[in-house]
Amino acid sequence: MVKSFSRTPEQRHRRRVRVLTLVTALAAIAAAPVNTAASSASTREATAHAAHVLDGTATARLHLVYPEGSELIEEGPVTGALTGSARAKLHTGAVFRASFTIHTPAGSISGRGEAEPDGSGRYQSFKGSFFASGGSGRYAHIKGRAGLYGVFDRRYDSVVIQTAGGELTY
Repeated sequence: MVKSFSRTPEQRHRRRVRVLTLVTALAAIAAAPVNTAASSASTREATAHAAHVLDGTATARLHLVYPEGSELIEEGPVTGALTGSARAKLHTGAVFRASFTIHTPAGSISGRGEAEPDGSGRYQSFKGSFFASGGSGRYAHIKGRAGLYGVFDRRYDSVVIQTAGGELTY
């Protein structure tokens, strides 16, 4: 007489869950550091360094608040590596120049940007550099440079600005 060893779907599911739990636990044990004191020190150093470098992409979508002579005062939300709002004084000409302040929950960042426009018509793209020169709160000592890219809409005097690359330290 041959006995059947087939399991019900519920039994098979429970067995898969137990095996998966066991594999996960073994993986966690295998990944655990052997020398926790040395590992903790290196983790602290990496965390301390990472806590003082701001990198990644931030995008600001600015709209005209009011013109001020040949300059435009723009403001709007910032998303990405930074979240908050920005206000900028933008001069459009043969070279775009701007001074700005970005406000975040952790503090503010101030600086300037300069970019070469390309094209004509309603939409004008630009490429240049973003320089952070100071701030407040967490960013009180921020310094650094990043790439600056974007598109200026001449009809509505609005601009989408993206910063990428480079490194800002604080």
